[in-house]
Amino acid sequence: MKSSIRRSRRAATAVVLGSVLALTATACGDDGSGDAGGKGDEGSGKGTITFWDNNGGVRTDVWKQIIADFEKKYPDIKVKYVGVPAASVQSKYDTAIQGGGLPDVGGLGTAMLAEVAVQGAVEPLDARLSKSPLNGKLNEKFLESVKAAGGDDKTYTVPTSANNGTLWYRTDLFGAAKLDPPTTWTTFYTAADKLTDKGKNRFGYTIRGGEGSIAQALDATYGQSGITSFWNGDKTTVNDPKNVTALEKYVGLYKKDTPSADVNNDFTKMVAQWDSGSIGMLSHNLGSYADHQKALEGKFKGIPNPTLDDGTRVQVSNPVDGLALFKSSKHKAAAWKFIEFAASHEANSKWNETAGQVPANTEAAQDSWVQSSEPTKLAAEALNGASTKIVQLPYYLPDWNTISKADNEPNFQKVLLGKMSAKEFLDTLAEQLNKAQADWKKNH
Repeated sequence: MKSSIRRSRRAATAVVLGSVLALTATACGDDGSGDAGGKGDEGSGKGTITFWDNNGGVRTDVWKQIIADFEKKYPDIKVKYVGVPAASVQSKYDTAIQGGGLPDVGGLGTAMLAEVAVQGAVEPLDARLSKSPLNGKLNEKFLESVKAAGGDDKTYTVPTSANNGTLWYRTDLFGAAKLDPPTTWTTFYTAADKLTDKGKNRFGYTIRGGEGSIAQALDATYGQSGITSFWNGDKTTVNDPKNVTALEKYVGLYKKDTPSADVNNDFTKMVAQWDSGSIGMLSHNLGSYADHQKALEGKFKGIPNPTLDDGTRVQVSNPVDGLALFKSSKHKAAAWKFIEFAASHEANSKWNETAGQVPANTEAAQDSWVQSSEPTKLAAEALNGASTKIVQLPYYLPDWNTISKADNEPNFQKVLLGKMSAKEFLDTLAEQLNKAQADWKKNH
């Protein structure tokens, strides 16, 4: 009920704001199409552009290096950097779309692309890309993910990087316990049990129970069940009996092989806890590599999520990060130069080496640091491996973020605490997803 109320409010707001924007655009000599913030202008190719970093604070330093390099190459263009924390970037974009003040360029991952694109705020980049030096130098799978996420097969961002689910494990603790690396789900659960000694405050695993828990739980669920598609026709497979059984086993780790405080873990708490404690394993992604290097150098490894016993790896899709050009920009030519520069070989390699993620630029992906960074190399191989099956999450659904965060993160905590069954949780999630899919198909 709360979801439908929220959708109705959003639809009503969009209608009102669309009318306001159309009137404003017409008054300014635009064509009155109602695009968020107006249609903008190519500009002179010079001047000052504004860039929103969608992971401000975490990636600020490397972006400032890239901006300095860009301004050296293009002295007639200045870049105003605005760092937006990842946790608040969606609301900041929504507010700016409704009230004005969008940047010229902004970081935008596939997980929130549909909601921004459906409001007419970002410009399709296919024509620009076809004439760009970047043409043919961007990972095709990343481009496919961007097109799928937009919902209409258009390229709304230039991809810059992809993350991958990673199982980090303490090689020193595994060695002392004479355990095999947790490369399969069988060895993963064996290690979680054997490394737990509650009396000594040692645990085999730390589970994500707070913000961001749903995608990680789905990764573990599909990874164990072996189901390779999110949809069976127009109905989701999320509550398939095999997935129910898999989720029951996964949440069974809580408090048995994990700290009880994990119920409130977001990624920062989880990573900090693993880096400073005596916990055997952590499921996160490549983004925390640098943190682990500082805290545990030489005592850990990162591998792709476990496989089934037959070697098949099933994992859910990870968001592809990218750069969007906003329709309201008055400096599109200069903004596009910045996007091209940031996605070029040298800059894309520099950014991804800092983040420890997989570069979107195919030349950058061949650089020596990728080959020497074992977690990144293994992630790249897993993403392209023949035995890896990717379950594409429905980022294109406008309600995906609401369903996978606000609506169900509290429910997942109830499952961990034993107040809701895994089946009830997945059935609730499935009902919401099926409705969202039906609504989406009705409009497409």
